[in-house]
Amino acid sequence: MTYTHWFEILDPRFQQLILPNVHVDQLYAGGRWLEGPVYVPAARHLLFSDIPNNRVLRYNECDDTVSEFARPSNFANGHTLDRHGRVVACEHQTRSVVRFEHDGSRTVLADRLEGKRLNSPKDVVVDNGGSIWFTDPTYGISTEYEGARSESEIGSRNVFRLDADSSLHAVITDLEQPNGLAISADQTRLFVVDSGASPARLMAYELSADKIPTAGRILRVCDSGMYDGFRLDSRGNIWTSAGDGVHCLSADGDLLGKILLPETVSNVCFGGHARNRLFITATRSLFAVYLNILASAA
Repeated sequence: MTYTHWFEILDPRFQQLILPNVHVDQLYAGGRWLEGPVYVPAARHLLFSDIPNNRVLRYNECDDTVSEFARPSNFANGHTLDRHGRVVACEHQTRSVVRFEHDGSRTVLADRLEGKRLNSPKDVVVDNGGSIWFTDPTYGISTEYEGARSESEIGSRNVFRLDADSSLHAVITDLEQPNGLAISADQTRLFVVDSGASPARLMAYELSADKIPTAGRILRVCDSGMYDGFRLDSRGNIWTSAGDGVHCLSADGDLLGKILLPETVSNVCFGGHARNRLFITATRSLFAVYLNILASAA
């Protein structure tokens, strides 16, 4: 085991992914529970949620400033970009997945399953075919802190796939609290965190040609705090949130190393001009670090 101040190297492969003499930048410290980062290349800014404060913040990469982007935000949580560069967001308060068009208007993409309201969509990704995958745990309806207390109408906590024809499919229905998710660059594997399991675990599923997850298995169990949001790099490694920082896992679930941070991490995303900067939301703070690896093309 080797420590280089910010990094804990547990496997020689991790050494190839980090840069010598880099440091982790604290870009902001004033949130209540920061989450859901997405980097918008056209604007050179990062959007991220401050869920209990019911707002979305914006980090401007050009001048290193953070400002309010939206308030109220409907207790928005996870964000991603679709294939046209539009922001897709999960909203706890409206219990929906929405898209913000280029003119600023808001389109509701999914808010019901067979007439019943969703729970509180949490995290979201878009596959190469344009289908939107999202998780729907009950965190946003269990208290007023991150949404509004309410009973679940659908009676389950699912992973959904929303296709281009607006059809909504519950594709994974047996997790306690589905949370972060990502799809491999070759579109053959789906990864999902079950943060309701004790301890939290990262699941891996094979994807069939018709986008059905099969053969689910536990890829890794979290050994510090809880897995939450995560993203993949161009080599298929998994950079996931945890209680002591960011854990880097191989595609097979080996723990390669850690980025050590003083706050519990909620989520991550890659960004920057070269897509080699990892942005990290961690409780009250936004951090970022340059790595020797690029974001996944997925």
